[in-house]
Amino acid sequence: MNWDWSQLLVWPTLETPSDIWLTQLFLLVLCTVAVNFTMMRVIDVLDRLIVKTDTLWDDALLEAARIPLRLVFWVVGLSICVELMQAVSDEENVLFDLVPQARRIAFIVIIAMFLNRFISYTEKNLIDPSRMRKPMDHSTAAAIAKLLRVSVIITAMLIILQTLGYSISGVLAFGGIGGMAVAFAAKDLLANFFGGMMIYLDKPFRVGDWVRSPDRSIEGTVENIGWRLTRIRTFDQRPLYIPNAMFTSIVLENPSRMFNRRINEKIGIRYDDWQRMPAIVEAVKAMLKAHEELETEEKTLIVNFDSYGASHLEFFIYTFTKTTEWVRYHEIKQDVLMKIMKIVDEHGAEFAFPTRTLHLVSNNNDNPSTGLEDDNVEEQQHVHR
Repeated sequence: MNWDWSQLLVWPTLETPSDIWLTQLFLLVLCTVAVNFTMMRVIDVLDRLIVKTDTLWDDALLEAARIPLRLVFWVVGLSICVELMQAVSDEENVLFDLVPQARRIAFIVIIAMFLNRFISYTEKNLIDPSRMRKPMDHSTAAAIAKLLRVSVIITAMLIILQTLGYSISGVLAFGGIGGMAVAFAAKDLLANFFGGMMIYLDKPFRVGDWVRSPDRSIEGTVENIGWRLTRIRTFDQRPLYIPNAMFTSIVLENPSRMFNRRINEKIGIRYDDWQRMPAIVEAVKAMLKAHEELETEEKTLIVNFDSYGASHLEFFIYTFTKTTEWVRYHEIKQDVLMKIMKIVDEHGAEFAFPTRTLHLVSNNNDNPSTGLEDDNVEEQQHVHR
């Protein structure tokens, strides 16, 4: 092979021997592969160093740039190879003329990919409790990330259209007129979209919350908050799909955000035990104050004689548990009621049950034994139920 190695540093022309430009082409591909391999190793080293830092932005930036950065070198290397082949080709080829434009579009796509990946990794870091002292709400982070990704994609498409020679102003004008038509035709869809936006911004509930509405037959656990629908799983395990626009016009309760659960019970004892009522009330109040699972310091605690019932004397208890967990709440409530039963029994009283007294009067004008009218004969019967 009789040629000077310095010729490899000269950009080839039509007169360049094939073995020269083929070697140059091979070296370009080899350099592209070598640079990509080196870049992978450099990114791995940086990754090990960045993991030790507390900042979440550098992690997201490095992970987002891992693939786009390698694609940039591939696009540059391959486009140079194509231009080299164009320089030594003696025929006109339309594909060669499209290389600069294709390279610009590829760079736009790579930048959009990088931004989308950066948004996704940042979203993941913002909701990670191990990285944030106060993690962002999952629903809010997802909504903001979706908006940013859509913005990046739309902007990239507009720039690509401009690169291809289309007028963006014309596209935007057409989009404005078309948008008005779409708004009238899809007003319900838009209402649901903005309803979803209000849910993301106001955050009346989030995924995993137990919600219910006194206005509608809605109660269950939120499974997903979409742009048009919110899916709620009812307690009988049926999925309930609710348009987001409905949440702008109904009253919604979020029991998941309660601080305590309330115990509000009325208890009746016999009228015969009225003298024991003050002692029972005081003993019940002392028991509630000493209960470890009840919040009696900062929350209202009431134990008082309340009313005269039809067949009993009634006192009530009003207190709050420390837990908000549904199952645990009922266990605590059961324990409280059982202790009240024990207190009533220890004081020699009894719980009342409904009773009714019937007065039966019998009138008999002919009394063979006395000859007197039985107008004042009265029979009393106690009927218990």
